[in-house]
Amino acid sequence: MSVVKEFKEFAMKGNVVDLAVGVIMGAAFGPIVSTLVDKIIMPPIGLAVGGADFSAYKLVLKAGDVAAKVPEVSISYGLFINAIINFLITAAAIFLLVKAINEMKKRMEKEKAAEPPPAPPASEVYLREIRDALTKR
Repeated sequence: MSVVKEFKEFAMKGNVVDLAVGVIMGAAFGPIVSTLVDKIIMPPIGLAVGGADFSAYKLVLKAGDVAAKVPEVSISYGLFINAIINFLITAAAIFLLVKAINEMKKRMEKEKAAEPPPAPPASEVYLREIRDALTKR
């Protein structure tokens, strides 16, 4: 078996394709969650803690000088807080999505198990009757 053929079989397996779709959807989902956190969730939280914007929270280690074009050196812990909240919301959304998909799969399996098997085709019924008649002789 050639390496190219083996690679093609590996790449076309369901798990690899599912993973690729998941990565693409995750990349597309990221900006949505970031906007949700930054523009919808964080403003009320900031208001509740005194009107503060978490993204502006920082610990200045060395003040900058605009005239001398020296940048400020700081630890932006507010951005870290936003990133944690962003992660928690993303994780919760993915958890709920996976939970819903698993519930849907369980329902489909139950429905499939509850359905009676389909009737055999007429030709098969006739062949069984012929077989039974021949064994009786």
